[in-house]
Amino acid sequence: MSGVNAAPTAHALTTRYESGVVPLRPLTIVRGEGCWLYDEQGRRYLDFGLNYGVGNVGHAHPKVVAAIQAQAARLTFAPGTVANDVRACYLERLASVAPPGLSRAFLANSGTEAVEAAIKFACGTAGRHELVAAKRGFHGRTLGALALNGTPAYRQTFEPLLSASTLVPFGDVEALKQAVTSNTAAVVLEPIQGEGGVHLPPDDYLRAARDLANDAGALLVFDEVQTGFGRTGAFWACQHDGVTPDILAFAKAAGGGLPLGGVLLAEHVRLAPKQHGSTFGGNPVACAAGLAVLDIIGEGRLVENAAHMGARLVTGLQEAAGDEARAVRGRGLMVALELRRRHGPVLAALQEAGVLALPTGATTLRFLPPLTVTADDVDVVVAATARAVADMSESAAATLAAR
Repeated sequence: MSGVNAAPTAHALTTRYESGVVPLRPLTIVRGEGCWLYDEQGRRYLDFGLNYGVGNVGHAHPKVVAAIQAQAARLTFAPGTVANDVRACYLERLASVAPPGLSRAFLANSGTEAVEAAIKFACGTAGRHELVAAKRGFHGRTLGALALNGTPAYRQTFEPLLSASTLVPFGDVEALKQAVTSNTAAVVLEPIQGEGGVHLPPDDYLRAARDLANDAGALLVFDEVQTGFGRTGAFWACQHDGVTPDILAFAKAAGGGLPLGGVLLAEHVRLAPKQHGSTFGGNPVACAAGLAVLDIIGEGRLVENAAHMGARLVTGLQEAAGDEARAVRGRGLMVALELRRRHGPVLAALQEAGVLALPTGATTLRFLPPLTVTADDVDVVVAATARAVADMSESAAATLAAR
């Protein structure tokens, strides 16, 4: 009898043995190349979100692969208590692309670790412990970072949280002014809110945050975990506003798919030796990948491509969604389509059409493609979105007529 002893699928095994805290899509990905992902049947999908902003240089970029292979054959681990040649080169290169004045770095592995480090560096430098952050913000899920998260669903189960924090509406200067006091250690903001639905700051908001932090003797922290490395059409999103923080958290795209993150630090931001650390932070293999990523972004002019293709995507989505769109927001290749109905049917139709996007909230889709996308790629996604939205509208109209 055929199939009696069939091996369980990867999806079935994951469902059986994973913790269950991460909901699974009905999809198993086994290979990636550039802007494309491939499932176990060999079907390919344009990745306009499933990389979560990690894949700025695309999947399995040959230069990243070669760097990983070469370094893995030479040295895979060196602790932070000794210098390492690859780590030293990466730190130097990172400083060369950092906003002016952020000349040092602490290296870790992920965005939430970067935010945890930012909290400790801020509180240790300021000698205070109160934090101000924005509603709808997302800064990670560990208990320290969770205190900054502006989405109640992530916080409520774990309250009271470890850090004292005040959450204010994003973009509201007056609310920020009321919240920042002489007890504030740091103001922590995403220059563009990602998980919250791709919300851009009003003009001069980040500048006001800089001035308020200065006046209170507090530090300004920008979480660029999702916006960094060219995503928004500038290398760092804060550069659109000409504002430099005291601490900048980065991760996601830094390692070309390998765990690499950390914080960039101004000279006055200090912790005493042994007050923080990371066993795997600055791993030689991850740093080798990170150096390749910086080469690819510069040589491929990917920051400029993000700006041009992002503008094309925003215009296309506005036309594709028409009256079904409540808003299309974005900067560079960090774009959101907020619909007037729940996004489920559109998200499913896009996947069926071979396009992967990200949901956020009940009605908003996020598009975070690799920065290597072409105009043809963008046009394919726009056309698929137009069909998906039209089908959703027709289905809703038919349901209404049948009542």
